[in-house]
Amino acid sequence: MTAFVDPDRAQFEAFKALDRDHPIEMLNLVKFRAKAEYPAGHELSEAGLTGAQAYRKYGVETAPIIARLGASILWRGAYQTTLIGPQDEAWDEVFIARYPTAHAFLEMVTDPDYQKAVIHRQAAVETSRLIRCAPTQSGEAFG
Repeated sequence: MTAFVDPDRAQFEAFKALDRDHPIEMLNLVKFRAKAEYPAGHELSEAGLTGAQAYRKYGVETAPIIARLGASILWRGAYQTTLIGPQDEAWDEVFIARYPTAHAFLEMVTDPDYQKAVIHRQAAVETSRLIRCAPTQSGEAFG
């Protein structure tokens, strides 16, 4: 499984180039490290936290920011198995976060408190997928 923790410059520029004035939903697929990897010298670098514990710290510290921006977790599920797709990808966290606009998401990632908290995510995550979606009409049929 290839490691993806933070967006690369091209991905972030593509995200920013899309319309920012409508709600967005971010599909999050997250695989934790067995042991969190904080940078040397960080106060938690020798704490022996698991990836899941570090990710919970990320959640606790970012919750007030998300609430202030009007974002929320729309849906959360427990990964069970992959029916179609790479069999080497298994996820510890699967959820959809809704933001009132892409502006709100960008405000979140540039918030100084978020930038301090994201170190927990970086320490926790072995790999992830973060997929931006525009909400569309629900229905009773595929397609």
